Amino acid sequence: MGAHKTVRDEEFRAFAGSAWSRLLRTAYLLAGDRHGAEDLVQQALERAYVHWNKVRAADDPNAYVRRILINEHARRFRRRLTEHPVEAFPDRPAPGGSDPDDRAVLLAALAALPPRQREAVVLRYWEDLSESQTAAAMGCSVGTVKSQAAKGLAKLRAASSLNGLATIGGR
Repeated sequence: MGAHKTVRDEEFRAFAGSAWSRLLRTAYLLAGDRHGAEDLVQQALERAYVHWNKVRAADDPNAYVRRILINEHARRFRRRLTEHPVEAFPDRPAPGGSDPDDRAVLLAALAALPPRQREAVVLRYWEDLSESQTAAAMGCSVGTVKSQAAKGLAKLRAASSLNGLATIGGR
């Protein structure tokens, strides 16, 4: 049993190490601040570790853990935890990336969206998931994803602070 646990732990460490950055970026967009995002990823990975046999047997372990992350975010919102948007994105921008001021404005507008709309927008347009993948990750119907994403994009487009930025959501 000791050797089995060691192999299991090594598999999980490898998975967590490779998934951390991606999960942190998604969590940052959901939570609105780096500390909240780190806590969210840590909680998601704790749950994934406890259920590692189920996670690694899933068709897509990354999608499984992403779903855990979204569920953790929803639990936090239900507990009425406050959000504190920050000025800077945690990762370095890509070469030729966007202006840091534009990014801060977009992140603030994103943080102002209700949680379900933010989840739909982040998963559809940041994670580039299909509507059905987003629905599976959010635990809702495709119609709900379409509705929440459309409402979220409409609010982002209407945000006066975003008027100078490029079109949002492909329009």
